[in-house]
Amino acid sequence: MKHKVTKAIFPVAGMGTRFLPATKSVPKEIMTLVDRPLIQYAIDEAREAGITEFIFVTSRGKGALEDYFDRAPELESSLRAKGKTALLKTLEATNMDSGAIAYVRQHQALGLGHAVWCARHLIKDEPFAVLLPDDVIAAEKPCLKQMVEAYAEVGGNMVAAMEVAPEMASSYGILDTPSAMGQTVRVQAMVEKPSPGTQPSNLAAIGRYILSPRIMQHLGEIGTGAGGEIQLTDAIAREIAESNNVNGFRFEGQRYDCGSKAGFLQATVAFGLAREELREELEGFLYEMMAMRQAAE
Repeated sequence: MKHKVTKAIFPVAGMGTRFLPATKSVPKEIMTLVDRPLIQYAIDEAREAGITEFIFVTSRGKGALEDYFDRAPELESSLRAKGKTALLKTLEATNMDSGAIAYVRQHQALGLGHAVWCARHLIKDEPFAVLLPDDVIAAEKPCLKQMVEAYAEVGGNMVAAMEVAPEMASSYGILDTPSAMGQTVRVQAMVEKPSPGTQPSNLAAIGRYILSPRIMQHLGEIGTGAGGEIQLTDAIAREIAESNNVNGFRFEGQRYDCGSKAGFLQATVAFGLAREELREELEGFLYEMMAMRQAAE
């Protein structure tokens, strides 16, 4: 039986060490991509997909993240008094209704699977989405909305998937699928960070999931996996073995890995060029920089 997906988990407990020293005092999820923090992109995507309950799995030092989604009465009053309605509208889009967000603490850094498991009491017996804010996806139709629509047809569990170069497979959870490939494809097995040359395919799971509540049960029962952490991939693999109801979904869109510095910079350029008010000036700068580099060579 399929149920509507209205809850989403956002694992945001990581320390963001790859972005030190910036993340010494600023949560990585608050770092801005053009003019919006990473977490805002994930929230907007979830809203577009019909999510109404937002569960953040946090850790010590994430107070700025909680404050971001609170109201700022003094700032709102100042903008209203100055007639800055466009800015006021932009600011209001960051506010969340009272009770829409719940915060759960992950007291030990035991992996993504453990972070998801920390929200089990709020999920109860409902299907839920998981969004990793590090994965920012530019798409005409938001990725999670594509998945929700596909999930309404097939049910079960769904993992967003994209093709990666063979030499990059060891950095991902890799899907083992039948040779016939469509947009939605049955997953026969999942392997977390396979050794080079052992991957069953080049189809990698990325940070969007729609999962059944049985995954929470599996997470509570499995031990540690790759990296000595509790892996979400291992819980999904058990669900495949027991129920054979996991699908990979080849979404339409461009994914940027904003958990890496290079990926964050690539996303900044791409999203900047997508903004009409920034495009001309940014394109001119990029052309000039490339011309100077070529001249120097």
